[in-house]
Amino acid sequence: MSPTPGLDPAALGDDAVRVVREMLAAEGVSEDDLDAAQQEGTLPLLAVERLILPAVPEYDTQAVTERTGLSAAQIGKLWRMLGYPVPRPGEPAFTETDVELLGMIGQFMMAEPAASELVLHMSRVIGSSMSRVASAQVDVISARVSGSPRRGEVAGRPVTDEQIVASASALLPVVPRVLEAAWRRHLLSAVRRRLTIAESGQGQLGVVGFADLVGWTALSQQVGDDTLASILDQFEQLAYDVVTARAGRVVKMIGDEVMFTVDAARAGAEIALALSAGARSIDDLSDLRVGLAYGPLLERESDLYGPTVNLASRITGVAFPGTIVVNEALRKELADDQRYRLRAMRPRYLKDFGRVPLWVLRAASAGDGRAADRRRA
Repeated sequence: MSPTPGLDPAALGDDAVRVVREMLAAEGVSEDDLDAAQQEGTLPLLAVERLILPAVPEYDTQAVTERTGLSAAQIGKLWRMLGYPVPRPGEPAFTETDVELLGMIGQFMMAEPAASELVLHMSRVIGSSMSRVASAQVDVISARVSGSPRRGEVAGRPVTDEQIVASASALLPVVPRVLEAAWRRHLLSAVRRRLTIAESGQGQLGVVGFADLVGWTALSQQVGDDTLASILDQFEQLAYDVVTARAGRVVKMIGDEVMFTVDAARAGAEIALALSAGARSIDDLSDLRVGLAYGPLLERESDLYGPTVNLASRITGVAFPGTIVVNEALRKELADDQRYRLRAMRPRYLKDFGRVPLWVLRAASAGDGRAADRRRA
């Protein structure tokens, strides 16, 4: 559906109900149904259903099995992997589009019997990813209307459900195109990464790092939700700006912590230093503690696993606020690089690793040199 011409969702005010009614009328909803929904207070819900899922579900599981060749068990499993509740017997839960897509999947599975696990695996990944995208989209819509990370008031007036729905109508048509373009670029990047690993014959080697905000638990007990959301937004923006600018990848945000990876040791050091400096330059952010480890990595569904990841996480836990701590393997990679200074820490006991030699990383300054090192010693 195209957004209402000339619509400025952020400035709807008292016209929100009228705008929502006009959008629904354009979708074929009768005036009687609109009046009833407005009187019952369900107009926003009706709008959400018609705008996001225009087709009415009309097929139950039995009808889908007859049209697609998939068994009820297969349909139920696919639906669960996508993150949807399994329909009850006789419940009309599938639209014409759903049936078409399930029919394509059924043909693929019959042509390639061994592909069933692949289909289920991809369904789970897609369902999880789309759930996050949808949640983030609602957050963006709410912020666009209210001017804050959460729904609240704008210009002293409550933000209504109708305003949020009207704002959603303007953003809704853009998202599928963005998703397709982003998917293609990320797919290209993932294929290149795997081909590079295959050509090297050494498996995936790289730097993995964690950076977390100091004092987050205490802060979360002292300020409101809107302030916390704003701080997390600033931290997330800093993380993506810094990591991607240096050819790295943000693996995931874990509350007040970011996990990132990059192939080259020097790039990992640069990311850590830039994150630390960036956090200090933003008034609302506290110091970061950063842990880095270099070694073999196992990638699955865009996440990373293995001892190197676990070591980086443990290192972050023992780092002092405002410091960057690295493992011995990364120190060796950076040892001859005059742009960095590495100071040995007392070996620390890390769970599952025993006593581990660790090093504090910082950028070299103009006054650094052997004489300065002797004075510090």
